[in-house]
Amino acid sequence: MHRHPLGSPHSISVIGAGTAGTLTCIHLAEVAARLRVALALHVIDPASDEAANTPFATPDSRHLLNVAVDGMSCYPDDPHHFLRWLTRHGMANVSPKDFLPRHHFGTYLSDSLAEAVGRAGGLVTVERVRARAADCLWRDGKVSVRLTNGSTMDTDSAVVAIGPPPPGSAWAPAALRASERFVDQVWAENALAGPLASDEDILVVGTGLTAVDMVVVLDRPGRRIHAVSRHGLLPRAHAVTSLAPAPPPTELVGLPLRTARARILRHVQDTVRRHGDWRPALDGLRPLTAVLWRGLSDDDRRRFLRRDRPVWEAHRHRMASQTAEAMDRLMKSRRFCVHPGEVASVRRHQRDDALTVALTGGKTFHVGWVLNCTGPDWSASGRRIPLIGLFAEGHATPGPLGIGCATTDDGRLVNVDGSAPLSLWTLGALRRGELWESTAVPELRAQAMGIAESLLKSLVPARQAHRRRWPKDQVGHRLSTNAAAAEAYRHGLDALMKVRSGADRAFLRATQIDPGFALGHAALAILGHEGGSDVDAAQAIAQARGAVRLRGNDHERHLIDVISRRIHSPDKAAEAALLSHLRDHPRDVLALSCAVPTIAFSGVTHLRDEAAELVERTTAAHHGHWFHTSLLSFIRQGQNRFDEAGALAERVLDKHPAAGHAVHSMAHLHYECGRHEAGSRWLHDWVLRHGSGAMHQAHFSWHVALHELAMDDTDAVRRRWRKRLSPCRVRGVRALIDSASLVWRARLADCWRGPEPIGDVLEVVDPGLVERPASPFVALHSVVALAAARDLPALRRLRRHAAYHSDPVMRESVPALCDAFTAVVEERWATAVDGLRAALPRLMHFGGSAAQLEVVEETLLFTLVAAGRSAAAAELLQNRLDRRPSPLDSRRLSRVAAGLAAAGV
Repeated sequence: MHRHPLGSPHSISVIGAGTAGTLTCIHLAEVAARLRVALALHVIDPASDEAANTPFATPDSRHLLNVAVDGMSCYPDDPHHFLRWLTRHGMANVSPKDFLPRHHFGTYLSDSLAEAVGRAGGLVTVERVRARAADCLWRDGKVSVRLTNGSTMDTDSAVVAIGPPPPGSAWAPAALRASERFVDQVWAENALAGPLASDEDILVVGTGLTAVDMVVVLDRPGRRIHAVSRHGLLPRAHAVTSLAPAPPPTELVGLPLRTARARILRHVQDTVRRHGDWRPALDGLRPLTAVLWRGLSDDDRRRFLRRDRPVWEAHRHRMASQTAEAMDRLMKSRRFCVHPGEVASVRRHQRDDALTVALTGGKTFHVGWVLNCTGPDWSASGRRIPLIGLFAEGHATPGPLGIGCATTDDGRLVNVDGSAPLSLWTLGALRRGELWESTAVPELRAQAMGIAESLLKSLVPARQAHRRRWPKDQVGHRLSTNAAAAEAYRHGLDALMKVRSGADRAFLRATQIDPGFALGHAALAILGHEGGSDVDAAQAIAQARGAVRLRGNDHERHLIDVISRRIHSPDKAAEAALLSHLRDHPRDVLALSCAVPTIAFSGVTHLRDEAAELVERTTAAHHGHWFHTSLLSFIRQGQNRFDEAGALAERVLDKHPAAGHAVHSMAHLHYECGRHEAGSRWLHDWVLRHGSGAMHQAHFSWHVALHELAMDDTDAVRRRWRKRLSPCRVRGVRALIDSASLVWRARLADCWRGPEPIGDVLEVVDPGLVERPASPFVALHSVVALAAARDLPALRRLRRHAAYHSDPVMRESVPALCDAFTAVVEERWATAVDGLRAALPRLMHFGGSAAQLEVVEETLLFTLVAAGRSAAAAELLQNRLDRRPSPLDSRRLSRVAAGLAAAGV
């Protein structure tokens, strides 16, 4: 086992193996890996496995999660982690807004813990102690946990994660508590054996989510289930189609309850008027709930509990829409009835042990079973086992109103003297008095992460946390890592700047050497997101965000924030954040790579003038560095300043002959100048010498094929395809962008004999990339590929995806492009011509080069001929030839001119 720098592994007792305890162990393992801290975790719980005897252990598929998939990730930094886990486990059709059977989440928790411990690489061990914690004591900085089996476990720290308290039964008459027909703990093992085996009517006391769970499984024809609570309120349903949270009213914090309540009610009413739904109003309040609760006086908190709590919880803690539909059917059929009131008396029948229950309102029911679903009894939650000893000795104190425990912001238990040792922690239910909302997964995972980071950072020696000399990258930015990881990172950055293969392997090596190296994870994330590397980008950027909180400077934090925005929400705000970062850090070559549209990245500066302005603005900061010079060369060729672009590229290639950006610039300027034979020969030779190490070698081969196509050399195009661009050579995004577009252009130019292998190309591209592309540039090539495959259903799915995308270019332009190409496939030529003409001016916002975007103009040219608009086709061809000589266009113009002459035009 790896040893802690200060001695043996730090031992931690985690009391409770449910959701809170498992999330705590997951985050402790993750943070231990980043900080290189050895841990011995002892998970104390009598259950046989994680989440046993909890709602997540139910095997019944009718018990659905009460939160959609996108709210159930273990990681605050990676909201779609659960969704990706489901996809890997055979549920590829699950959407983020689905409500799944609960047992999937229990399995997900267990798998996530095993994966987190595995990533720690031997630094973390986990021991399951199958016993109940009877008491917890603190002596001289050590924690002693006494177990019900008589043994004692001594550890350095403890995290009490015991979950919500059980429901109270003080409301139940003595005759009911004594009856075998009273089910007090409904989630206990075999608790429902009796009700499930009989057909008698049932009374459920309580009308919250637990009551709904019981009704779902106990319903059967001929049985009537009654539910009673003081207010008779069932949980409301989640919307079938959810809306984004509505921003809450300003200046709510610190207001007395009466004023805050009035403002919140107006906010709800305004939201209903605007959106037709109250849910966005409450969802928008969620981040403020703890702050609002803390701002109330104790008297106002009591008023809230007495008056507002039932209504709040009915609207805040909702059931899945499918469950709500099932409950509605049961109520309409009178098999389920809800009654306001309380249990007043119970009489047991000697003949059949059934119960007659009278409510305060006068109603009486003859039932076989009574189930206690009143919810957690928070009144006694602060002094529960295993906290008796801590309270007795003053190491724990009650929370507000006696609910739970008093804690610091990061979850440490507060002593009677107001101090908070670093060895006693809690989360979840025991923080209810401090935070109010503290038991749902989004709150639990954030608290677990906070405990892990605060606890383990305190173990890192000051000399390790604050190095005097940090290594730097190629341009002088500090790297918060060790020398070996920094060297691997610099190797990856050099490969990225030269567009050489191996950048992802080098960055991965850096993170393996130092799992806490934030920039290594961030570089991997951006390569996985749009560089074609086999990397889980969302997981990598989540690792980066977690690592930079523990160890990182302002430059690293800002860069990781903008990369995270680019991956999770690629909108105008994300673009602005990246450009702002470059104003502060103009020499940041990783950020500059992301921002400028090149062979490697789509960029954020879709307009050529914007890209040019960015590169020009950062010129002085780079002092003629070869990487920036190669970007400047590419910008110059896009401005048709070909001589200058060539001179800049040659300056770079003289010293770095494999520098991909300079080579890419040369490829474009040869093509745009019509030097097809020379360009083809030069680039072909470069591919032979350096192409095997190129990061995007398929794209360089595509450029050679483009020259060969322009020369009308069909045989050369086919050879190039077979050797460099066929599906056995190219996969993923490069196959979509390069291989598929070449096949389509060859078809349009009548340069492909026999069947076109577009189906083979699409087989090596992830369908999600094709039908749910993240950028307009990739979407354009998806449209081309699907049109080539004549896959109209997939084109319609792509259109729907684009129509609701957050990117305005995607939303406003791609659906029209789908319509235009659909018309091409369906041979509705006049419609296709109009659609393609309308699309051409918008392409400047898509990103990519003129040579790549030219595929739309090629399609328009073909469509004009097919529509019989030969004069317009001839005009377009002549304009192209005036811009750039091409044997292919000369042949096509001759053919169109011959047709016009024959028609007497």
